[in-house]
Amino acid sequence: MNLESKQPDYKRIYSDILDKMFPDKKEQCRDILNKKNISHLDVIQINTMIFGTVSSDISDFNQKHRFYNKSTILQILDYQKKNRLNNSQLARHFKLSRNTVTKWKKRFIV
Repeated sequence: MNLESKQPDYKRIYSDILDKMFPDKKEQCRDILNKKNISHLDVIQINTMIFGTVSSDISDFNQKHRFYNKSTILQILDYQKKNRLNNSQLARHFKLSRNTVTKWKKRFIV
């Protein structure tokens, strides 16, 4: 069974949130919502655009429960390569642990 087919319909979820709660931010989020496929990174970005940054306690809790699929991990590692970041800089940018980045690199690049 393919995990991609079990993914929530983020376009519909965020469109409904914008229509009902934040109609003023709809224009700001249009580029992401118009994509054919919304990646996990897009979900994180649009969530920040709509709700802003959250307190550190909530952020820590959310970070522990994030899920990254293979395509998202490869996008993150590609971002590292394009921007010439070391593991620490990449981890800080995406709020990951350096150990996670190292583990991904061993698993998907080597």
